[in-house]
Amino acid sequence: MEIAERFDVKKIGLFGSFVRGEQKRGSDVDILVEYSELPNLLEFVRLERYLEGILKKKVDLVEKSSLRDELKKPIGKEIVFI
Repeated sequence: MEIAERFDVKKIGLFGSFVRGEQKRGSDVDILVEYSELPNLLEFVRLERYLEGILKKKVDLVEKSSLRDELKKPIGKEIVFI
């Protein structure tokens, strides 16, 4: 089952050091997610843990609607949707 179906996600994408090729040994993976309907905290954490299990890396999961205005443009320029 795809992540989008399993977690009711509209879009999911990578941004940050891994996209720019600047990751270091301990870098986390920055992931932006847009839900069809905002989940409760438990569902949000469940997706974050699921992604960490797949990637074997710490995941910093960010919901699109919670992005601060000053971060929207820089993230929008580098995001790679999957």
